[in-house]
Amino acid sequence: MELNDGWYLYFCLMRILKQLFDFYLNSSIHVALAVYALSWVTLMTFDVPYDENVLYFNFYATITGYNFVKYFGVAKFHHRSLAAWLKVIQIFSLICFVLLCYYAFQLEVEVLICIGALALITFLYAIPFLPKHFFIDSHQNLRSISGLKVYVIALVWSGVTVVLPLLNNEVKLDADVVITVIQRFVFVIVLMLPFEIRDLRYDSLKLSTIPQRIGVRRTKQIGVLLLMIFFLLEYFKDELNGNAIFILLSITLITMSFMIFSNEKRSKYYSSFWVESIPVFWLLIVVISQFLFKGRPYVFFG
Repeated sequence: MELNDGWYLYFCLMRILKQLFDFYLNSSIHVALAVYALSWVTLMTFDVPYDENVLYFNFYATITGYNFVKYFGVAKFHHRSLAAWLKVIQIFSLICFVLLCYYAFQLEVEVLICIGALALITFLYAIPFLPKHFFIDSHQNLRSISGLKVYVIALVWSGVTVVLPLLNNEVKLDADVVITVIQRFVFVIVLMLPFEIRDLRYDSLKLSTIPQRIGVRRTKQIGVLLLMIFFLLEYFKDELNGNAIFILLSITLITMSFMIFSNEKRSKYYSSFWVESIPVFWLLIVVISQFLFKGRPYVFFG
């Protein structure tokens, strides 16, 4: 009897932990952590001190924005019949929205203008706003335009994780920053490929995602090519060092490995957790590197 009770408690504990982990993913906390990590990498890249205001703003804004995009259509007409988990996510998103507003008031005016532009893109990504003949279905939003999804996400991530942190710290937006934005844009596109491969069985053919248009094999080949561009662009910057190149090469190989081993049969956690953890790995590598080489000049890719 005691043995059975022990197994029962174990399975209950595992079930609770799984529910908490699923909430962590479904409420966009993990993707927000990825954005936070990339934003901090940008600050360290350009030798800017830790900026709590912009980093926390990016974290809470990502949760609010992603949950708005993901659940707007679900909650729109079914508010009273929402599942319990979705109601919790709504309340959690509201709290995050209040926090992002608090940190927004701590940011520079130029940053707020940039945020407004990025917020508009996010809004149009989820909300119907143009005639139906522009779209593949009745949703009438940017998300529904054939093949546009991955590029919109990459554009917003590039702006949020590179431009916002630097603007808020009055860093000159020179050629190195432009190259960093391009690199980040390319990097995020590659991060999206395992998701597009995973969803190949479920996405409408009218979405015209990259794997739908050219197949999984060629998608991976394109991903490898993009990662080569991502890495080689570093050599066009004014400042380089061996440590930076080694870290960038490590991230390139890690990302390439996850992309190559992605397929339609992978668990949802493969992309939603492990692939989205790559920016966190990047941050950890940079932090460890700075600790090991403390006191030495450090110029790093953003």
